[in-house]
Amino acid sequence: MNRATAPLLALALTLVAVAPAFAAEESALQFPTQDGAIVEHLPTHVGDAAERRAAIAAERAQRAQLQQHPDELGLALKAANDALARGRLRGDPRELGVAQAALAPWWGHADAPPEVRLIQATALQSQHFFHEALVELDAVLATPGASLPVRAQAELTRAGVQQVLGHFAEAEAGCRRLVGIDFMALGSGVRLNGSACLAELSSLQGHADTAAATLGRLAGAPDPSSAATTAGAPAPGWLNLMRAELAQRRGDPAAGALFAAALKANADVYTQCAYADWLLDQHRPAEVLALLKGNEAADPVLLRIALAYKDLHGRNHPLTREATTMLGERYDAALLRGDRSHGREQSRYELELRGDARAALGYAKSNWLVQHEPADEVVLARAAHAAHRDSAADPLWQFLRDTGGRDARLSVGGVAAAPFLPVAFGTASATPASPFAALLAARRAASAATPAASGVTQITAWSDR
Repeated sequence: MNRATAPLLALALTLVAVAPAFAAEESALQFPTQDGAIVEHLPTHVGDAAERRAAIAAERAQRAQLQQHPDELGLALKAANDALARGRLRGDPRELGVAQAALAPWWGHADAPPEVRLIQATALQSQHFFHEALVELDAVLATPGASLPVRAQAELTRAGVQQVLGHFAEAEAGCRRLVGIDFMALGSGVRLNGSACLAELSSLQGHADTAAATLGRLAGAPDPSSAATTAGAPAPGWLNLMRAELAQRRGDPAAGALFAAALKANADVYTQCAYADWLLDQHRPAEVLALLKGNEAADPVLLRIALAYKDLHGRNHPLTREATTMLGERYDAALLRGDRSHGREQSRYELELRGDARAALGYAKSNWLVQHEPADEVVLARAAHAAHRDSAADPLWQFLRDTGGRDARLSVGGVAAAPFLPVAFGTASATPASPFAALLAARRAASAATPAASGVTQITAWSDR
């Protein structure tokens, strides 16, 4: 699952990745023996019945037109971008194959147009081939004839990939180029993305409060915790999503209103699941089920539904068991296809649904070798602590010492996590008191006296420069 990449309108960030170092269990897949057997229920289209019929008709017409003119680059690019947009909205990875098929005459060619290589990079990062994606993005940026919008999107996507890899300096350099003179002709949209990118990177390096204020100003909010805007018009959904995730890391209950505002603007699968995770942390599983109903075809959605059933009814309830079994079969199918992009989610599945802390830790460790997002940190901390192998999270703690990162959710990692919690964590939190509360408070007080990592630039909005 990944945060969406909308051309010149949203910071391109990926989510989960994994390369497990252990073999999958024996598959529980059922292979069809009759032509009439139902192998899968396809994702439901968003919108009412008339909108769904119109969308399906438009997709079919586009495919027919492309079949008649497969070498028409403009038509192929439109079809590929439409497929990527549908994939982001529905959480359906098969749309990556649709995009590749549309661009088949140019796909994988070293002399492919930069627009094609940009889409190739988007597909590669969605499949968690991050280093291969960077090769394509570097090629786009090195192409003399690449248009300014294509170069800006490549720069934005490249910064997002570097951030996922934990290469904050490289990501920051790209974001600074976006707010610089080279892309000034593209207007305020690109500057907004670049400024938000810089603020988020600052938040991950020990400056969460400053970053929250910056993002609030960029959104036009009266204060850092408000989902409203002074102008009355809503802020972009991606920007409120970024603010919501930062509030979540800070332990700020205002995250809920910001997630709701983001969802209202853009109800894609990533936003739904991010909001669902926050609701689960607040012990509100019934709201999770209401939020996600009808979108079970997406694997990340089904995981949150299963977790909500477990919280409501227990692990052995038929609804929980059915969702857990279905999810396990999907993960088995993905491994058979060679798709190892579910590591973060599989760790949660093993720990929270199957109760297998050892397997969960294996997936979390493999995932950490590939990417270093805040959610990856939480998964590794939780799995290591549950498996009574706190030292397995040492690479995470070293990464946070190096970067200055803090996250309230890391409390699931036990005492070892104390230096990496926000100083104010717990003052207004709905999280129940834990057996470690007093010791965590003491460790937080000690860590508050320790200076944050040096060399980190505090970011202000473009308009303040």
